[in-house]
Amino acid sequence: MLTVIADKKNINGNEILINDRGDCNHIQNVYRLNVGDRLRVIDGEYEYATEITGMGKKEIKLKIIEKKTDNYSLNINIDVALGILKNDKMNLAIQKLTEIGINKIIPLKTERVVVKINEKKEKWETVVRESLKQCKGVKFTEIDEVTGLQSINYELYDKIIYAYENSCESEILFNLIDNKDKNILYIVGPEGGITEEEVMFLKSKGGIEISLGKRILRAETAAIVIGGILANVYK
Repeated sequence: MLTVIADKKNINGNEILINDRGDCNHIQNVYRLNVGDRLRVIDGEYEYATEITGMGKKEIKLKIIEKKTDNYSLNINIDVALGILKNDKMNLAIQKLTEIGINKIIPLKTERVVVKINEKKEKWETVVRESLKQCKGVKFTEIDEVTGLQSINYELYDKIIYAYENSCESEILFNLIDNKDKNILYIVGPEGGITEEEVMFLKSKGGIEISLGKRILRAETAAIVIGGILANVYK
Protein backbone atom coordinates (compact mmCIF):
# COMPACT_ATOMS: atom_id res chain seq x y z
CA MET A 1 0.00 0.00 0.00
CA LEU A 2 1.26 3.45 -0.91
CA THR A 3 2.50 5.55 2.03
CA VAL A 4 2.32 9.34 2.12
CA ILE A 5 3.35 11.84 4.79
CA ALA A 6 0.84 14.32 6.19
CA ASP A 7 1.58 17.49 8.14
CA LYS A 8 -0.11 17.40 11.53
CA LYS A 9 -1.82 20.70 10.73
CA ASN A 10 -3.63 18.93 7.88
CA ILE A 11 -5.12 16.28 10.17
CA ASN A 12 -8.46 17.39 11.59
CA GLY A 13 -10.85 15.02 13.31
CA ASN A 14 -11.24 12.02 11.04
CA GLU A 15 -10.05 13.84 7.91
CA ILE A 16 -6.61 14.31 6.36
CA LEU A 17 -5.73 16.74 3.61
CA ILE A 18 -2.80 15.94 1.30
CA ASN A 19 -1.67 19.09 -0.51
CA ASP A 20 1.93 18.33 -1.41
CA ARG A 21 2.14 18.64 -5.19
CA GLY A 22 4.51 15.69 -5.56
CA ASP A 23 2.32 13.40 -3.47
CA CYS A 24 -0.83 14.44 -5.32
CA ASN A 25 0.84 13.70 -8.65
CA HIS A 26 2.18 10.37 -7.39
CA ILE A 27 -1.21 9.24 -6.09
CA GLN A 28 -3.12 10.18 -9.23
CA ASN A 29 -0.69 9.76 -12.11
CA VAL A 30 1.74 7.07 -10.94
CA TYR A 31 -0.42 4.81 -8.77
CA ARG A 32 -3.62 5.94 -10.52
CA LEU A 33 -5.70 5.77 -7.36
CA ASN A 34 -9.27 7.02 -7.22
CA VAL A 35 -11.98 7.87 -4.71
CA GLY A 36 -12.59 4.82 -2.52
CA ASP A 37 -9.00 3.52 -2.73
CA ARG A 38 -6.90 3.08 0.42
CA LEU A 39 -3.75 4.93 1.49
CA ARG A 40 -1.36 4.56 4.41
CA VAL A 41 -0.53 7.91 5.98
CA ILE A 42 2.13 8.78 8.60
CA ASP A 43 2.76 12.00 10.49
CA GLY A 44 5.99 11.18 12.37
CA GLU A 45 4.10 9.90 15.42
CA TYR A 46 1.14 7.81 14.24
CA GLU A 47 0.11 5.89 11.17
CA TYR A 48 -3.35 5.97 9.65
CA ALA A 49 -5.33 3.65 7.40
CA THR A 50 -7.32 5.98 5.16
CA GLU A 51 -9.71 6.05 2.24
CA ILE A 52 -9.70 8.65 -0.53
CA THR A 53 -12.88 10.75 -0.43
CA GLY A 54 -12.01 13.58 -2.79
CA MET A 55 -9.43 14.31 -5.48
CA GLY A 56 -8.20 17.48 -7.14
CA LYS A 57 -5.03 18.59 -8.90
CA LYS A 58 -3.75 20.44 -5.84
CA GLU A 59 -5.20 18.44 -2.94
CA ILE A 60 -6.58 15.06 -2.00
CA LYS A 61 -9.02 14.46 0.84
CA LEU A 62 -8.85 11.34 2.98
CA LYS A 63 -11.08 9.77 5.63
CA ILE A 64 -9.35 8.11 8.58
CA ILE A 65 -10.46 4.50 8.96
CA GLU A 66 -8.01 3.56 11.72
CA LYS A 67 -5.35 5.38 13.73
CA LYS A 68 -2.46 3.21 14.89
CA THR A 69 0.44 3.66 17.28
CA ASP A 70 4.00 3.36 15.99
CA ASN A 71 4.98 -0.31 15.94
CA TYR A 72 7.97 0.07 13.63
CA SER A 73 10.47 2.09 15.69
CA LEU A 74 13.23 0.57 17.80
CA ASN A 75 12.85 0.23 21.58
CA ILE A 76 16.11 2.13 22.04
CA ASN A 77 17.51 5.42 20.76
CA ILE A 78 20.52 4.84 18.51
CA ASP A 79 22.26 8.01 17.31
CA VAL A 80 25.18 8.20 14.89
CA ALA A 81 27.69 11.01 14.56
CA LEU A 82 28.91 10.64 10.98
CA GLY A 83 31.77 12.53 9.39
CA ILE A 84 30.29 14.51 6.51
CA LEU A 85 30.71 12.66 3.21
CA LYS A 86 30.46 13.75 -0.40
CA ASN A 87 26.91 14.19 -1.74
CA ASP A 88 25.98 10.73 -3.05
CA LYS A 89 27.71 8.90 -0.20
CA MET A 90 26.07 11.07 2.47
CA ASN A 91 22.66 10.65 0.86
CA LEU A 92 23.14 6.88 0.70
CA ALA A 93 24.13 6.72 4.37
CA ILE A 94 21.12 8.82 5.43
CA GLN A 95 18.78 6.69 3.32
CA LYS A 96 19.95 3.39 4.77
CA LEU A 97 20.23 4.65 8.36
CA THR A 98 16.62 5.85 8.13
CA GLU A 99 15.54 2.44 6.86
CA ILE A 100 17.36 0.78 9.77
CA GLY A 101 15.56 2.99 12.30
CA ILE A 102 18.36 5.23 13.56
CA ASN A 103 16.98 7.92 15.88
CA LYS A 104 19.32 10.79 14.99
CA ILE A 105 22.13 11.49 12.54
CA ILE A 106 24.67 14.10 13.64
CA PRO A 107 26.64 15.44 10.63
CA LEU A 108 30.13 15.65 12.02
CA LYS A 109 32.83 18.13 11.07
CA THR A 110 36.14 16.43 11.87
CA GLU A 111 39.74 17.16 10.93
CA ARG A 112 39.68 14.96 7.83
CA VAL A 113 36.31 16.08 6.46
CA VAL A 114 36.95 17.42 2.94
CA VAL A 115 33.42 18.63 2.20
CA LYS A 116 33.11 22.38 2.68
CA ILE A 117 29.83 22.66 4.52
CA ASN A 118 28.86 24.39 7.74
CA GLU A 119 25.13 23.73 7.94
CA LYS A 120 22.86 20.80 7.21
CA LYS A 121 21.35 20.48 3.77
CA GLU A 122 17.61 20.58 3.10
CA LYS A 123 18.13 17.62 0.76
CA TRP A 124 19.03 15.42 3.74
CA GLU A 125 15.56 15.92 5.24
CA THR A 126 14.02 14.99 1.89
CA VAL A 127 16.06 11.77 1.80
CA VAL A 128 14.72 10.88 5.26
CA ARG A 129 11.11 11.48 4.24
CA GLU A 130 11.35 9.47 1.03
CA SER A 131 13.14 6.62 2.80
CA LEU A 132 10.51 6.52 5.53
CA LYS A 133 7.74 6.05 2.97
CA GLN A 134 9.52 3.02 1.53
CA CYS A 135 10.43 1.22 4.76
CA LYS A 136 7.05 1.43 6.57
CA GLY A 137 8.58 3.56 9.31
CA VAL A 138 6.58 6.16 11.21
CA LYS A 139 9.08 8.24 13.17
CA PHE A 140 11.35 10.62 11.27
CA THR A 141 15.09 10.13 11.68
CA GLU A 142 16.29 13.49 12.98
CA ILE A 143 19.11 15.26 11.17
CA ASP A 144 21.00 17.41 13.67
CA GLU A 145 22.94 20.55 12.89
CA VAL A 146 26.51 20.18 11.64
CA THR A 147 28.76 20.02 14.68
CA GLY A 148 32.21 19.05 15.95
CA LEU A 149 33.23 16.23 18.26
CA GLN A 150 33.71 18.64 21.15
CA SER A 151 30.15 19.98 20.90
CA ILE A 152 28.29 16.68 21.33
CA ASN A 153 26.61 16.18 24.71
CA TYR A 154 28.09 12.79 25.60
CA GLU A 155 26.31 12.73 28.96
CA LEU A 156 23.06 11.88 27.15
CA TYR A 157 24.30 8.38 26.28
CA ASP A 158 24.59 5.13 28.18
CA LYS A 159 27.21 3.89 25.74
CA ILE A 160 29.53 5.64 23.28
CA ILE A 161 31.19 3.60 20.53
CA TYR A 162 33.59 4.70 17.82
CA ALA A 163 35.06 2.91 14.84
CA TYR A 164 38.81 3.25 14.31
CA GLU A 165 40.59 1.64 11.38
CA ASN A 166 43.98 1.66 13.13
CA SER A 167 42.58 0.03 16.23
CA CYS A 168 44.93 -2.08 18.31
CA GLU A 169 42.81 -2.37 21.46
CA SER A 170 39.34 -2.74 20.00
CA GLU A 171 36.32 -4.48 21.47
CA ILE A 172 34.04 -6.83 19.58
CA LEU A 173 30.76 -5.03 19.05
CA PHE A 174 28.58 -7.94 20.18
CA ASN A 175 30.46 -8.07 23.50
CA LEU A 176 29.33 -4.52 24.28
CA ILE A 177 25.62 -5.28 24.13
CA ASP A 178 23.80 -4.47 27.37
CA ASN A 179 20.02 -4.65 27.47
CA LYS A 180 20.00 -1.90 30.10
CA ASP A 181 21.18 0.61 27.48
CA LYS A 182 18.53 3.09 26.36
CA ASN A 183 20.61 5.65 24.46
CA ILE A 184 23.61 4.71 22.33
CA LEU A 185 25.90 6.91 20.26
CA TYR A 186 28.29 5.55 17.69
CA ILE A 187 30.82 7.64 15.79
CA VAL A 188 32.16 7.03 12.30
CA GLY A 189 34.68 9.37 10.72
CA PRO A 190 34.69 10.64 7.13
CA GLU A 191 36.82 9.34 4.26
CA GLY A 192 40.24 9.00 5.87
CA GLY A 193 38.79 8.21 9.29
CA ILE A 194 39.42 9.97 12.57
CA THR A 195 42.80 11.14 13.83
CA GLU A 196 44.75 9.91 16.86
CA GLU A 197 43.96 13.19 18.63
CA GLU A 198 40.24 12.67 18.03
CA VAL A 199 40.56 9.11 19.33
CA MET A 200 42.15 10.39 22.53
CA PHE A 201 39.31 12.89 22.96
CA LEU A 202 36.67 10.20 22.52
CA LYS A 203 38.42 7.98 25.06
CA SER A 204 38.32 10.86 27.53
CA LYS A 205 34.54 10.93 27.08
CA GLY A 206 34.19 7.23 27.82
CA GLY A 207 34.16 6.12 24.19
CA ILE A 208 34.77 2.44 23.47
CA GLU A 209 36.88 1.58 20.44
CA ILE A 210 35.63 -1.07 18.04
CA SER A 211 36.97 -2.66 14.89
CA LEU A 212 34.87 -4.04 12.05
CA GLY A 213 37.35 -6.68 11.01
CA LYS A 214 40.49 -6.89 8.91
CA ARG A 215 39.05 -5.10 5.89
CA ILE A 216 38.88 -1.33 5.63
CA LEU A 217 35.26 -0.30 5.04
CA ARG A 218 34.12 2.91 3.44
CA ALA A 219 32.70 5.37 5.95
CA GLU A 220 29.14 5.00 4.67
CA THR A 221 29.45 1.20 4.76
CA ALA A 222 30.78 1.26 8.33
CA ALA A 223 27.95 3.53 9.47
CA ILE A 224 25.33 1.24 7.93
CA VAL A 225 26.92 -1.97 9.24
CA ILE A 226 27.20 -0.76 12.85
CA GLY A 227 23.70 0.67 12.80
CA GLY A 228 22.30 -2.55 11.38
CA ILE A 229 23.98 -4.68 14.04
CA LEU A 230 22.82 -2.46 16.90
CA ALA A 231 19.27 -2.18 15.54
CA ASN A 232 19.02 -5.95 15.13
CA VAL A 233 20.33 -6.74 18.59
CA TYR A 234 18.37 -4.07 20.46
CA LYS A 235 15.12 -4.37 18.47
